[in-house]
Amino acid sequence: MADSNSLPARMMGSGFKRFSLLPLAITFVVVVCMSLLAIQAWMAWRARDLQLSEAARESANLAQSVAQHAYDTIKETDTALIGLVERIEKDGTSDLELPRIHDLLVMRVAELPQLHGMFVYAKDGSWLVNSQKVLLKSLNNADREYFKYHKNNAERGPHIGPPVRSKSTGDWIITVSRRINLPDGSFGGVALATIDMKYFRVFYDKFSIGERGAIFIANGKGILLLRRPFDEKMLGRDISQYPLFKDYLSKGPVGTASITSRLDGVTRINSYRRIEEYPLAVSAALSQDEILRNWRSDVYLQFMVGGILVLLISSLGYRMVKQINLRSKAEKKLMLAGIELELINETLSRLANQDGLTGLANRRHFDESLMGEFNRAQRGESSLGLIMIDVDFFKKYNDIYGHVAGDECLRKIGKVLAYSMRRPGDLAARYGGEEMVVLLPGTDLAGTLAVAESIRGAVQGMEIAHTGNPLGVVTVSIGVEAFSPIHLENQPIELVEAADKALYKAKESGRNQVCYASSFRGNGTSESLSAFS
Repeated sequence: MADSNSLPARMMGSGFKRFSLLPLAITFVVVVCMSLLAIQAWMAWRARDLQLSEAARESANLAQSVAQHAYDTIKETDTALIGLVERIEKDGTSDLELPRIHDLLVMRVAELPQLHGMFVYAKDGSWLVNSQKVLLKSLNNADREYFKYHKNNAERGPHIGPPVRSKSTGDWIITVSRRINLPDGSFGGVALATIDMKYFRVFYDKFSIGERGAIFIANGKGILLLRRPFDEKMLGRDISQYPLFKDYLSKGPVGTASITSRLDGVTRINSYRRIEEYPLAVSAALSQDEILRNWRSDVYLQFMVGGILVLLISSLGYRMVKQINLRSKAEKKLMLAGIELELINETLSRLANQDGLTGLANRRHFDESLMGEFNRAQRGESSLGLIMIDVDFFKKYNDIYGHVAGDECLRKIGKVLAYSMRRPGDLAARYGGEEMVVLLPGTDLAGTLAVAESIRGAVQGMEIAHTGNPLGVVTVSIGVEAFSPIHLENQPIELVEAADKALYKAKESGRNQVCYASSFRGNGTSESLSAFS
Protein backbone atom coordinates (compact mmCIF):
# COMPACT_ATOMS: atom_id res chain seq x y z
CA MET A 1 0.00 0.00 0.00
CA ALA A 2 1.11 3.60 -0.62
CA ASP A 3 2.08 5.83 2.24
CA SER A 4 -0.95 8.01 3.00
CA ASN A 5 1.28 10.84 4.28
CA SER A 6 2.47 11.38 0.72
CA LEU A 7 -1.03 11.77 -0.67
CA PRO A 8 -1.33 15.58 -0.37
CA ALA A 9 1.98 16.09 -2.15
CA ARG A 10 1.01 13.43 -4.63
CA MET A 11 -2.29 15.20 -5.28
CA MET A 12 -0.43 18.39 -6.18
CA GLY A 13 2.21 16.57 -8.21
CA SER A 14 -0.33 14.53 -10.17
CA GLY A 15 -2.21 17.60 -11.38
CA PHE A 16 -4.92 17.73 -8.71
CA LYS A 17 -5.87 21.36 -9.20
CA ARG A 18 -9.61 21.14 -8.62
CA PHE A 19 -10.75 24.44 -7.14
CA SER A 20 -12.25 24.18 -3.63
CA LEU A 21 -15.00 26.57 -2.49
CA LEU A 22 -14.46 25.81 1.21
CA PRO A 23 -11.49 28.16 1.84
CA LEU A 24 -13.18 30.85 -0.23
CA ALA A 25 -16.43 30.51 1.72
CA ILE A 26 -14.65 30.61 5.07
CA THR A 27 -12.58 33.60 3.98
CA PHE A 28 -15.67 35.41 2.74
CA VAL A 29 -17.57 34.94 6.01
CA VAL A 30 -14.56 35.94 8.11
CA VAL A 31 -13.83 39.01 5.94
CA VAL A 32 -17.46 40.17 6.07
CA CYS A 33 -17.65 39.78 9.86
CA MET A 34 -14.27 41.42 10.45
CA SER A 35 -15.13 44.23 8.03
CA LEU A 36 -18.36 44.96 9.89
CA LEU A 37 -16.55 45.04 13.22
CA ALA A 38 -13.69 47.12 11.81
CA ILE A 39 -16.05 49.67 10.24
CA GLN A 40 -18.03 49.86 13.45
CA ALA A 41 -14.87 50.34 15.50
CA TRP A 42 -13.62 53.03 13.12
CA MET A 43 -16.94 54.87 13.26
CA ALA A 44 -16.99 54.64 17.06
CA TRP A 45 -13.44 55.99 17.28
CA ARG A 46 -14.27 58.72 14.80
CA ALA A 47 -17.30 59.71 16.89
CA ARG A 48 -15.05 59.81 19.96
CA ASP A 49 -12.60 62.13 18.20
CA LEU A 50 -15.44 64.40 17.11
CA GLN A 51 -16.84 64.45 20.64
CA LEU A 52 -13.47 65.40 22.09
CA SER A 53 -12.91 68.02 19.36
CA GLU A 54 -16.27 69.60 20.12
CA ALA A 55 -15.45 69.58 23.83
CA ALA A 56 -12.10 71.24 23.08
CA ARG A 57 -13.89 74.02 21.17
CA GLU A 58 -16.36 74.47 24.01
CA SER A 59 -13.61 74.66 26.64
CA ALA A 60 -11.62 77.09 24.45
CA ASN A 61 -14.66 79.39 24.12
CA LEU A 62 -15.26 79.06 27.85
CA ALA A 63 -11.65 79.95 28.63
CA GLN A 64 -11.91 82.96 26.33
CA SER A 65 -15.03 84.14 28.16
CA VAL A 66 -13.43 83.63 31.57
CA ALA A 67 -10.27 85.44 30.47
CA GLN A 68 -12.22 88.34 29.02
CA HIS A 69 -14.30 88.64 32.18
CA ALA A 70 -11.17 88.58 34.35
CA TYR A 71 -9.49 91.17 32.15
CA ASP A 72 -12.50 93.52 32.17
CA THR A 73 -12.86 93.17 35.92
CA ILE A 74 -9.19 93.83 36.68
CA LYS A 75 -9.02 96.60 34.07
CA GLU A 76 -11.90 98.54 35.59
CA THR A 77 -10.47 98.08 39.06
CA ASP A 78 -6.97 99.09 37.99
CA THR A 79 -8.28 102.17 36.17
CA ALA A 80 -9.88 103.34 39.41
CA LEU A 81 -6.57 102.73 41.23
CA ILE A 82 -4.59 104.72 38.65
CA GLY A 83 -6.82 107.76 39.20
CA LEU A 84 -6.58 107.35 42.97
CA VAL A 85 -2.78 107.11 42.98
CA GLU A 86 -2.44 110.12 40.68
CA ARG A 87 -4.69 112.23 42.91
CA ILE A 88 -2.91 111.28 46.12
CA GLU A 89 0.56 111.89 44.63
CA LYS A 90 -0.57 115.28 43.27
CA ASP A 91 -2.83 116.60 46.05
CA GLY A 92 -1.46 114.69 49.04
CA THR A 93 -3.36 113.31 52.02
CA SER A 94 -4.03 116.39 54.11
CA ASP A 95 -6.96 116.60 56.45
CA LEU A 96 -8.79 118.61 53.80
CA GLU A 97 -8.14 116.04 51.04
CA LEU A 98 -8.96 112.86 52.94
CA PRO A 99 -12.76 113.50 53.17
CA ARG A 100 -12.86 114.25 49.44
CA ILE A 101 -10.87 111.06 48.73
CA HIS A 102 -13.25 109.13 50.97
CA ASP A 103 -16.23 110.39 48.98
CA LEU A 104 -14.47 109.42 45.76
CA LEU A 105 -13.78 105.88 47.00
CA VAL A 106 -17.36 105.40 48.14
CA MET A 107 -18.56 106.50 44.69
CA ARG A 108 -16.15 104.17 42.87
CA VAL A 109 -17.19 101.15 44.95
CA ALA A 110 -20.82 101.96 44.27
CA GLU A 111 -20.17 102.23 40.52
CA LEU A 112 -18.21 98.99 40.14
CA PRO A 113 -20.11 95.90 41.33
CA GLN A 114 -16.96 93.78 41.59
CA LEU A 115 -15.35 96.04 44.16
CA HIS A 116 -15.43 94.95 47.76
CA GLY A 117 -13.62 98.09 48.88
CA MET A 118 -10.85 100.60 48.17
CA PHE A 119 -8.14 101.51 50.64
CA VAL A 120 -5.18 103.85 51.03
CA TYR A 121 -2.38 102.90 53.43
CA ALA A 122 0.42 105.11 54.69
CA LYS A 123 4.02 104.08 54.31
CA ASP A 124 3.93 102.44 57.73
CA GLY A 125 0.84 100.36 56.85
CA SER A 126 -1.66 102.41 58.85
CA TRP A 127 -5.08 103.13 57.32
CA LEU A 128 -5.35 106.64 55.84
CA VAL A 129 -8.69 106.45 54.08
CA ASN A 130 -11.01 103.86 52.52
CA SER A 131 -14.47 103.34 51.08
CA GLN A 132 -16.02 102.26 54.37
CA LYS A 133 -18.40 104.51 56.23
CA VAL A 134 -16.28 104.53 59.37
CA LEU A 135 -12.47 104.49 59.14
CA LEU A 136 -10.90 102.01 61.53
CA LYS A 137 -7.77 103.80 62.72
CA SER A 138 -6.49 100.98 64.88
CA LEU A 139 -5.78 98.55 62.00
CA ASN A 140 -2.48 98.16 60.17
CA ASN A 141 -1.80 96.23 56.92
CA ALA A 142 2.00 96.33 56.91
CA ASP A 143 1.97 92.53 57.23
CA ARG A 144 0.03 91.94 54.02
CA GLU A 145 1.78 90.46 50.98
CA TYR A 146 0.83 93.30 48.67
CA PHE A 147 2.15 95.95 51.11
CA LYS A 148 5.50 94.18 51.43
CA TYR A 149 5.68 93.78 47.66
CA HIS A 150 5.27 97.49 46.90
CA LYS A 151 7.53 98.53 49.75
CA ASN A 152 10.35 96.39 48.36
CA ASN A 153 9.71 96.97 44.64
CA ALA A 154 9.82 100.34 42.89
CA GLU A 155 7.71 99.11 39.97
CA ARG A 156 4.62 101.23 39.33
CA GLY A 157 2.50 98.57 37.65
CA PRO A 158 -0.50 96.79 39.21
CA HIS A 159 0.11 93.89 41.57
CA ILE A 160 -2.40 91.06 41.97
CA GLY A 161 -1.85 89.31 45.25
CA PRO A 162 -2.98 85.97 46.63
CA PRO A 163 -6.52 85.61 47.99
CA VAL A 164 -6.96 86.80 51.58
CA ARG A 165 -9.71 87.37 54.10
CA SER A 166 -10.64 91.00 54.58
CA LYS A 167 -9.66 92.36 58.01
CA SER A 168 -12.72 94.59 58.02
CA THR A 169 -15.43 92.14 56.87
CA GLY A 170 -13.88 88.64 56.97
CA ASP A 171 -14.86 87.97 53.31
CA TRP A 172 -12.53 86.27 50.82
CA ILE A 173 -11.14 88.88 48.47
CA ILE A 174 -8.70 89.26 45.60
CA THR A 175 -6.37 92.24 45.92
CA VAL A 176 -5.26 94.63 43.18
CA SER A 177 -2.76 97.25 44.35
CA ARG A 178 -0.47 100.00 43.18
CA ARG A 179 2.48 101.76 44.82
CA ILE A 180 2.23 105.38 45.98
CA ASN A 181 5.43 107.41 45.78
CA LEU A 182 6.43 110.50 47.71
CA PRO A 183 7.64 113.54 45.74
CA ASP A 184 11.23 112.34 46.10
CA GLY A 185 10.33 108.93 44.57
CA SER A 186 10.52 107.00 47.82
CA PHE A 187 7.84 104.67 49.08
CA GLY A 188 4.81 106.58 50.32
CA GLY A 189 2.17 103.93 50.76
CA VAL A 190 -0.21 101.62 48.91
CA ALA A 191 -3.50 102.11 47.08
CA LEU A 192 -5.58 98.93 47.24
CA ALA A 193 -8.75 97.75 45.58
CA THR A 194 -10.32 94.49 46.73
CA ILE A 195 -12.55 92.37 44.54
CA ASP A 196 -15.19 90.28 46.22
CA MET A 197 -14.56 86.66 45.32
CA LYS A 198 -18.33 86.15 45.13
CA TYR A 199 -18.33 88.32 42.03
CA PHE A 200 -16.25 85.74 40.16
CA ARG A 201 -18.11 82.81 41.71
CA VAL A 202 -21.49 84.12 40.57
CA PHE A 203 -20.13 84.55 37.03
CA TYR A 204 -18.51 81.09 36.94
CA ASP A 205 -21.66 79.41 38.24
CA LYS A 206 -23.47 80.53 35.08
CA PHE A 207 -21.47 78.09 32.95
CA SER A 208 -22.52 74.49 32.42
CA ILE A 209 -19.33 72.51 32.97
CA GLY A 210 -20.74 69.27 34.37
CA GLU A 211 -20.22 67.76 37.77
CA ARG A 212 -16.47 67.42 37.41
CA GLY A 213 -15.58 70.38 35.22
CA ALA A 214 -13.34 73.12 36.59
CA ILE A 215 -12.62 76.83 36.11
CA PHE A 216 -9.79 78.64 37.83
CA ILE A 217 -7.89 81.88 37.80
CA ALA A 218 -4.31 82.23 39.07
CA ASN A 219 -1.81 85.07 39.22
CA GLY A 220 1.37 85.12 37.18
CA LYS A 221 3.36 83.29 39.87
CA GLY A 222 0.99 80.34 39.81
CA ILE A 223 -0.88 81.19 43.01
CA LEU A 224 -4.48 79.97 42.80
CA LEU A 225 -6.87 82.90 43.26
CA LEU A 226 -10.19 81.18 42.69
CA ARG A 227 -11.48 77.83 41.49
CA ARG A 228 -14.78 76.27 40.67
CA PRO A 229 -15.70 74.02 42.40
CA PHE A 230 -14.95 76.35 45.30
CA ASP A 231 -12.79 75.06 48.14
CA GLU A 232 -11.27 77.41 50.69
CA LYS A 233 -8.40 74.95 51.29
CA MET A 234 -7.23 75.43 47.71
CA LEU A 235 -7.17 79.24 47.77
CA GLY A 236 -3.66 80.58 47.64
CA ARG A 237 -2.15 77.19 46.72
CA ASP A 238 0.99 77.31 44.59
CA ILE A 239 0.28 75.40 41.34
CA SER A 240 3.28 76.70 39.41
CA GLN A 241 4.82 73.19 39.34
CA TYR A 242 1.62 71.51 38.15
CA PRO A 243 1.52 70.33 34.50
CA LEU A 244 -0.57 73.26 33.27
CA PHE A 245 1.99 75.87 34.33
CA LYS A 246 5.14 73.78 34.06
CA ASP A 247 4.50 71.93 30.77
CA TYR A 248 1.99 74.03 28.85
CA LEU A 249 1.79 77.70 29.84
CA SER A 250 5.59 77.82 29.83
CA LYS A 251 5.54 76.97 26.10
CA GLY A 252 2.72 79.20 24.89
CA PRO A 253 0.10 81.66 26.19
CA VAL A 254 -2.90 79.84 24.66
CA GLY A 255 -3.71 76.18 24.12
CA THR A 256 -5.84 73.12 24.78
CA ALA A 257 -4.65 69.80 26.19
CA SER A 258 -5.85 66.68 27.96
CA ILE A 259 -4.44 67.01 31.49
CA THR A 260 -4.89 64.95 34.64
CA SER A 261 -5.31 67.37 37.52
CA ARG A 262 -2.99 67.01 40.50
CA LEU A 263 -5.61 68.72 42.64
CA ASP A 264 -8.31 66.05 42.31
CA GLY A 265 -6.90 63.44 39.86
CA VAL A 266 -9.58 64.04 37.19
CA THR A 267 -8.57 63.98 33.51
CA ARG A 268 -10.00 67.01 31.72
CA ILE A 269 -9.98 68.70 28.33
CA ASN A 270 -8.25 71.84 29.51
CA SER A 271 -8.18 75.14 27.60
CA TYR A 272 -5.87 77.76 29.08
CA ARG A 273 -4.65 81.26 28.30
CA ARG A 274 -2.57 84.02 29.82
CA ILE A 275 -3.84 87.57 30.14
CA GLU A 276 -0.83 89.47 28.87
CA GLU A 277 -1.89 92.92 30.18
CA TYR A 278 -2.08 91.59 33.72
CA PRO A 279 -0.16 88.79 35.41
CA LEU A 280 -3.05 86.34 35.27
CA ALA A 281 -3.72 82.88 33.87
CA VAL A 282 -7.17 81.32 33.45
CA SER A 283 -8.30 77.79 32.64
CA ALA A 284 -11.60 76.19 31.72
CA ALA A 285 -11.74 72.41 31.75
CA LEU A 286 -14.38 69.76 31.03
CA SER A 287 -14.20 66.24 32.44
CA GLN A 288 -13.22 63.75 29.73
CA ASP A 289 -15.28 60.99 31.36
CA GLU A 290 -18.39 63.16 31.36
CA ILE A 291 -17.77 64.21 27.77
CA LEU A 292 -17.55 60.59 26.66
CA ARG A 293 -20.38 59.28 28.84
CA ASN A 294 -23.03 59.49 26.11
CA TRP A 295 -20.52 58.29 23.53
CA ARG A 296 -19.86 55.16 25.57
CA SER A 297 -23.57 54.41 25.81
CA ASP A 298 -23.91 54.78 22.04
CA VAL A 299 -20.86 52.57 21.45
CA TYR A 300 -22.21 49.83 23.71
CA LEU A 301 -25.52 49.87 21.85
CA GLN A 302 -23.85 49.92 18.43
CA PHE A 303 -21.57 47.04 19.27
CA MET A 304 -24.46 45.06 20.70
CA VAL A 305 -26.40 45.46 17.46
CA GLY A 306 -23.27 44.82 15.42
CA GLY A 307 -22.48 41.73 17.48
CA ILE A 308 -25.95 40.31 16.86
CA LEU A 309 -25.53 40.98 13.14
CA VAL A 310 -22.11 39.30 13.12
CA LEU A 311 -23.53 36.28 14.97
CA LEU A 312 -26.33 36.01 12.42
CA ILE A 313 -23.92 36.21 9.49
CA SER A 314 -21.59 33.74 11.20
CA SER A 315 -24.43 31.30 11.76
CA LEU A 316 -25.53 31.45 8.14
CA GLY A 317 -21.92 31.25 7.01
CA TYR A 318 -21.32 28.23 9.25
CA ARG A 319 -24.19 26.35 7.68
CA MET A 320 -22.99 27.23 4.21
CA VAL A 321 -19.41 26.23 5.01
CA LYS A 322 -20.63 22.98 6.57
CA GLN A 323 -22.50 22.03 3.40
CA ILE A 324 -19.53 22.91 1.22
CA ASN A 325 -17.25 20.94 3.55
CA LEU A 326 -19.43 17.81 3.31
CA ARG A 327 -19.43 18.01 -0.46
CA SER A 328 -15.69 18.69 -0.54
CA LYS A 329 -14.99 15.68 1.69
CA ALA A 330 -17.01 13.40 -0.56
CA GLU A 331 -15.16 14.63 -3.63
CA LYS A 332 -11.83 14.33 -1.86
CA LYS A 333 -12.51 10.74 -0.83
CA LEU A 334 -13.16 9.81 -4.44
CA MET A 335 -10.09 11.68 -5.57
CA LEU A 336 -7.92 10.10 -2.86
CA ALA A 337 -9.12 6.65 -3.80
CA GLY A 338 -8.09 7.27 -7.40
CA ILE A 339 -4.74 8.72 -6.38
CA GLU A 340 -4.04 5.89 -3.96
CA LEU A 341 -4.73 3.42 -6.75
CA GLU A 342 -2.30 5.35 -8.95
CA LEU A 343 0.27 5.29 -6.18
CA ILE A 344 -0.14 1.54 -5.81
CA ASN A 345 0.42 1.11 -9.52
CA GLU A 346 3.48 3.35 -9.44
CA THR A 347 4.82 1.48 -6.43
CA LEU A 348 4.39 -1.82 -8.19
CA SER A 349 6.06 -0.38 -11.26
CA ARG A 350 8.93 0.96 -9.14
CA LEU A 351 9.34 -2.40 -7.41
CA ALA A 352 9.43 -4.06 -10.80
CA ASN A 353 12.45 -1.91 -11.64
CA GLN A 354 14.18 -2.19 -8.26
CA ASP A 355 16.48 -4.83 -6.88
CA GLY A 356 14.93 -6.22 -3.72
CA LEU A 357 18.21 -6.82 -1.90
CA THR A 358 20.30 -3.69 -2.52
CA GLY A 359 17.56 -1.18 -3.31
CA LEU A 360 19.38 -0.28 -6.53
CA ALA A 361 17.87 -0.52 -9.98
CA ASN A 362 17.54 -4.08 -11.29
CA ARG A 363 18.90 -5.49 -14.54
CA ARG A 364 15.70 -4.72 -16.43
CA HIS A 365 15.78 -1.07 -15.43
CA PHE A 366 19.46 -0.83 -16.27
CA ASP A 367 18.95 -2.26 -19.78
CA GLU A 368 16.13 0.25 -20.47
CA SER A 369 18.17 3.17 -19.14
CA LEU A 370 21.25 2.10 -21.10
CA MET A 371 19.26 2.06 -24.33
CA GLY A 372 17.75 5.48 -23.67
CA GLU A 373 20.97 7.19 -22.57
CA PHE A 374 22.93 5.61 -25.45
CA ASN A 375 20.48 7.00 -28.00
CA ARG A 376 20.53 10.40 -26.26
CA ALA A 377 24.33 10.46 -26.31
CA GLN A 378 24.29 9.67 -30.05
CA ARG A 379 21.90 12.55 -30.76
CA GLY A 380 23.76 15.01 -28.55
CA GLU A 381 27.24 13.78 -29.49
CA SER A 382 28.06 13.52 -25.78
CA SER A 383 30.07 10.96 -23.85
CA LEU A 384 28.54 8.07 -21.90
CA GLY A 385 30.44 6.32 -19.10
CA LEU A 386 29.89 2.85 -17.61
CA ILE A 387 31.37 1.30 -14.48
CA MET A 388 31.18 -2.46 -13.85
CA ILE A 389 31.92 -3.66 -10.33
CA ASP A 390 32.56 -7.17 -8.99
CA VAL A 391 33.13 -8.08 -5.33
CA ASP A 392 36.49 -9.82 -4.90
CA PHE A 393 36.38 -13.39 -3.56
CA PHE A 394 32.66 -13.11 -2.86
CA LYS A 395 32.07 -16.86 -3.07
CA LYS A 396 34.63 -17.36 -0.31
CA TYR A 397 32.89 -14.63 1.70
CA ASN A 398 29.61 -16.55 1.50
CA ASP A 399 31.34 -19.80 2.38
CA ILE A 400 33.04 -18.23 5.43
CA TYR A 401 30.35 -15.90 6.78
CA GLY A 402 27.16 -17.29 5.32
CA HIS A 403 24.67 -15.99 2.78
CA VAL A 404 22.94 -13.68 5.26
CA ALA A 405 26.22 -11.87 5.85
CA GLY A 406 26.82 -11.92 2.10
CA ASP A 407 23.49 -10.21 1.47
CA GLU A 408 24.35 -7.58 4.09
CA CYS A 409 27.70 -7.02 2.42
CA LEU A 410 26.00 -6.40 -0.95
CA ARG A 411 23.57 -3.97 0.67
CA LYS A 412 26.46 -1.94 2.12
CA ILE A 413 28.22 -1.82 -1.25
CA GLY A 414 24.89 -0.83 -2.84
CA LYS A 415 24.72 2.18 -0.48
CA VAL A 416 28.21 3.23 -1.62
CA LEU A 417 27.06 3.13 -5.24
CA ALA A 418 23.88 5.02 -4.45
CA TYR A 419 25.94 7.74 -2.74
CA SER A 420 28.19 8.01 -5.81
CA MET A 421 25.26 9.10 -7.99
CA ARG A 422 25.48 12.88 -7.66
CA ARG A 423 23.33 13.84 -10.69
CA PRO A 424 19.71 13.10 -11.53
CA GLY A 425 20.63 11.11 -14.67
CA ASP A 426 23.17 8.82 -12.96
CA LEU A 427 22.00 5.24 -12.41
CA ALA A 428 23.36 2.47 -10.15
CA ALA A 429 22.04 -1.05 -10.67
CA ARG A 430 22.62 -4.62 -9.62
CA TYR A 431 23.72 -6.38 -12.76
CA GLY A 432 23.60 -9.89 -11.41
CA GLY A 433 24.93 -11.83 -8.43
CA GLU A 434 27.71 -9.78 -6.88
CA GLU A 435 28.14 -7.64 -10.00
CA MET A 436 26.90 -4.06 -10.07
CA VAL A 437 27.03 -1.26 -12.62
CA VAL A 438 26.94 2.55 -12.62
CA LEU A 439 25.75 4.44 -15.73
CA LEU A 440 27.07 8.01 -16.03
CA PRO A 441 25.51 10.07 -18.87
CA GLY A 442 27.54 13.03 -20.13
CA THR A 443 30.74 11.80 -18.44
CA ASP A 444 34.04 11.30 -20.21
CA LEU A 445 36.66 8.66 -19.38
CA ALA A 446 38.51 10.82 -16.84
CA GLY A 447 35.31 11.59 -14.95
CA THR A 448 34.20 7.96 -15.04
CA LEU A 449 37.60 6.78 -13.74
CA ALA A 450 37.38 9.31 -10.89
CA VAL A 451 33.96 8.01 -9.84
CA ALA A 452 35.15 4.41 -10.12
CA GLU A 453 38.20 5.07 -7.98
CA SER A 454 36.07 6.80 -5.31
CA ILE A 455 33.81 3.72 -5.22
CA ARG A 456 36.76 1.34 -4.91
CA GLY A 457 38.31 3.41 -2.13
CA ALA A 458 34.98 3.77 -0.30
CA VAL A 459 34.33 0.01 -0.34
CA GLN A 460 37.79 -0.74 0.97
CA GLY A 461 37.44 2.07 3.49
CA MET A 462 34.37 0.36 5.05
CA GLU A 463 36.82 -2.33 6.25
CA ILE A 464 34.29 -5.16 6.10
CA ALA A 465 36.22 -8.17 7.45
CA HIS A 466 36.99 -10.86 4.83
CA THR A 467 39.55 -13.50 5.81
CA GLY A 468 39.27 -15.04 2.36
CA ASN A 469 40.72 -11.85 0.81
CA PRO A 470 44.51 -11.42 1.05
CA LEU A 471 43.91 -7.83 2.23
CA GLY A 472 41.66 -9.06 5.06
CA VAL A 473 38.76 -6.77 4.04
CA VAL A 474 36.12 -6.71 1.33
CA THR A 475 37.37 -5.09 -1.90
CA VAL A 476 36.03 -4.69 -5.41
CA SER A 477 37.45 -4.90 -8.90
CA ILE A 478 36.18 -2.31 -11.38
CA GLY A 479 36.10 -2.10 -15.16
CA VAL A 480 35.47 1.27 -16.81
CA GLU A 481 34.67 2.50 -20.29
CA ALA A 482 33.44 5.81 -21.68
CA PHE A 483 33.10 7.10 -25.23
CA SER A 484 30.82 9.13 -27.47
CA PRO A 485 28.76 6.66 -29.51
CA ILE A 486 28.53 7.24 -33.26
CA HIS A 487 25.16 6.85 -34.95
CA LEU A 488 24.80 3.63 -36.99
CA GLU A 489 28.31 2.56 -35.94
CA ASN A 490 28.06 1.71 -32.23
CA GLN A 491 25.57 -0.31 -30.17
CA PRO A 492 24.90 -0.24 -26.40
CA ILE A 493 26.28 -3.75 -25.99
CA GLU A 494 29.70 -2.49 -27.10
CA LEU A 495 29.92 -0.24 -24.04
CA VAL A 496 28.98 -3.14 -21.74
CA GLU A 497 31.43 -5.55 -23.40
CA ALA A 498 34.28 -3.04 -23.19
CA ALA A 499 33.64 -2.39 -19.47
CA ASP A 500 33.33 -6.12 -18.87
CA LYS A 501 36.73 -6.72 -20.54
CA ALA A 502 38.23 -4.00 -18.36
CA LEU A 503 36.71 -5.69 -15.30
CA TYR A 504 38.21 -9.03 -16.34
CA LYS A 505 41.58 -7.33 -16.74
CA ALA A 506 41.27 -5.84 -13.22
CA LYS A 507 40.65 -9.32 -11.78
CA GLU A 508 43.58 -10.82 -13.68
CA SER A 509 45.82 -8.00 -12.54
CA GLY A 510 45.32 -8.77 -8.85
CA ARG A 511 41.87 -7.39 -8.01
CA ASN A 512 41.06 -4.28 -5.88
CA GLN A 513 41.82 -1.96 -8.76
CA VAL A 514 40.24 0.03 -11.59
CA CYS A 515 41.00 -0.80 -15.25
CA TYR A 516 39.68 0.84 -18.37
CA ALA A 517 39.47 -0.15 -22.05
CA SER A 518 40.31 2.39 -24.75
CA SER A 519 38.16 0.66 -27.35
CA PHE A 520 35.78 1.82 -30.06
CA ARG A 521 37.58 5.08 -30.64
CA GLY A 522 37.66 6.31 -34.23
CA ASN A 523 36.63 3.28 -36.29
CA GLY A 524 36.59 1.08 -33.17
CA THR A 525 39.43 -1.23 -34.20
CA SER A 526 42.05 -0.28 -31.58
CA GLU A 527 41.93 -1.70 -28.05
CA SER A 528 44.24 -1.39 -25.07
CA LEU A 529 43.75 -2.29 -21.42
CA SER A 530 45.43 -0.29 -18.64
CA ALA A 531 45.39 -0.57 -14.88
CA PHE A 532 44.34 2.38 -12.70
CA SER A 533 45.28 1.80 -9.09
